Amino acid sequence: MIRKVFKKKKPNPKLDAIMKKYKVPRELLTVNRKMVSRAILVGLFIAMIPMPMQMLAVILIAPFFRFNVPIGVSLVWITNPFTMPVIYYVEYLTGNFLLMGKGVCDFEMSMQWITQNLVNIALPLYVGAAFYSLVLSVGGYYLINWLWIISVESAKKKKNQKKN
Repeated sequence: MIRKVFKKKKPNPKLDAIMKKYKVPRELLTVNRKMVSRAILVGLFIAMIPMPMQMLAVILIAPFFRFNVPIGVSLVWITNPFTMPVIYYVEYLTGNFLLMGKGVCDFEMSMQWITQNLVNIALPLYVGAAFYSLVLSVGGYYLINWLWIISVESAKKKKNQKKN
């Protein structure tokens, strides 16, 4: 179970000093089913939205939803500079499909073309982004919840088998 891995880690005095200095609640680093599931939910949701400073958005949301911040922040790197073009293109295509639009056909990889066609691209892109943000984040939340419960139950079964 993932919890056993984190329990073996010793507290870091530098991290404790930073947390004390900035008054960061210790629970934002807690590793339990609820905190990790919420981190997956928020991290995947923000990761699929095309916007700058996604990590900052996750950190600003943390006090309201209470989740494991390092996991949430690390998930926004799913959309890194290498994967962004592919993910955003698929979101754009999905948005066009959902809006039943024809889309932009004569694509050029230049900033001039993108700024000229931003109005035509923005709505389908964000409709597709909203679709994938909701589907992936909610799906990830329930998947992690389910896997965590199964993991705990199997650990209990193994423990009970050793006793008998």
